[in-house]
Amino acid sequence: MTSDQLFTYFPDLTPIQQQQFEQLPALYEFWNNQINVISRKDIDQLFERHVLHSLGIAKVMPFLPGESVLDVGTGGGFPGIPLAILFPDTRFYLVDSIGKKIKVVQEVAKALGLKNVRAEHLRAEQIDEKFDFIVSRAVTRLGDFYPWIKGKFTRTSNNGLPSGILYLKGGDLAEEIKESGLKVHQYYLKDYFTEEFFETKQVIYVKG
Repeated sequence: MTSDQLFTYFPDLTPIQQQQFEQLPALYEFWNNQINVISRKDIDQLFERHVLHSLGIAKVMPFLPGESVLDVGTGGGFPGIPLAILFPDTRFYLVDSIGKKIKVVQEVAKALGLKNVRAEHLRAEQIDEKFDFIVSRAVTRLGDFYPWIKGKFTRTSNNGLPSGILYLKGGDLAEEIKESGLKVHQYYLKDYFTEEFFETKQVIYVKG
């Protein structure tokens, strides 16, 4: 997938946003050679498997100016960095328990000139703030994830959905959802993107 193909899904990007997305492959290749944050086989498919996958959340929930979003277990900055490019007036807080990954996130955000990104070496349980939405990409099973972030939601969301979790997952999730005991809504990314990669990918929404 090229940047042009990515832009067909998001046709209203400004020239600055397009330039920021186009910078991502070179930035991640540079940092991945020093600190391995993305699978070697995936780095050549960065736009599809990491950037567009992250932006699946945007198809479900367009964040509003002034909203705050926590990205738990961000790794190299996914889904937080692509979302921060797409929503420059939304505040993003990216955390990960592995310090070297957060260094990559900080350097990428700095190189892109993203003023709406904070990135820190923290576990979710250590955070004492509240957010409009919490996003993550398959860091653990849903039932294990929810206790980490329970109670960290605002009650004032003016968005299309109440404050809650937007969780990127793949595969057959019936058992995992049942095990979690949570009431969820499943959004299938194949409804938004035509690439085969998204056939089993979902955004799981859980009200906070």
